[in-house]
Amino acid sequence: MEKKSSHILNASSNLLGFSMLIITSLKITKTSHNTYLDEFAGVACVLFACSCFFSFMSIRSRKEKMENRYEQIADYLFLTALFCIVLSVIMITTMILD
Repeated sequence: MEKKSSHILNASSNLLGFSMLIITSLKITKTSHNTYLDEFAGVACVLFACSCFFSFMSIRSRKEKMENRYEQIADYLFLTALFCIVLSVIMITTMILD
């Protein structure tokens, strides 16, 4: 089975920046108090950061069992954070269309 840790680390770190951009833009425009958008983006930030940590630990691990465990944790955290980002994008889209 091909290892996914390096791909998860790369994608998580990029999407972590995207999530922070969402939060920053909401704070600048002072629209964060009107929606739950910043909460979803904040949760995504934490999950992407944890995903980065566990994928890095998977890459650095010397034991194959721990490597697989860390990679699986990183994978599930990434998927959950991605779901939060999708919810954020849906919320932004509905705000723009209204």
